[in-house]
Amino acid sequence: MAINYIIAIVRESQVKSIVAKLYEHNVPGVSVSTVKGCGEHVNLSKDDLEESMRIEVFVAEKNAHHVVNIIMQSGHTGLEGDGIVAILPVNEIHMIRDYSKIRDENLMLT
Repeated sequence: MAINYIIAIVRESQVKSIVAKLYEHNVPGVSVSTVKGCGEHVNLSKDDLEESMRIEVFVAEKNAHHVVNIIMQSGHTGLEGDGIVAILPVNEIHMIRDYSKIRDENLMLT
């Protein structure tokens, strides 16, 4: 089986509900960070880029669309700027701690 990397750019106001819902569905790990950028409607009259949040998750390929649906449902407000979600393939993941390779069964939802 394969591993997928899910990356979502979402509104800051939606992060807590998204992460809570991911934990509720036993997603094995989530990273959240602040990012700046612009979407499809760039406001060139402003010097500042919009601040959003990035959510990153590694999951077994067979669970990827389920996780994407959780993020989309929890992040949806219906307003412009709700964000985007992408699924990317991952060749390998290694643990620095013990030099072990992570297998997809370690990234399964329970």
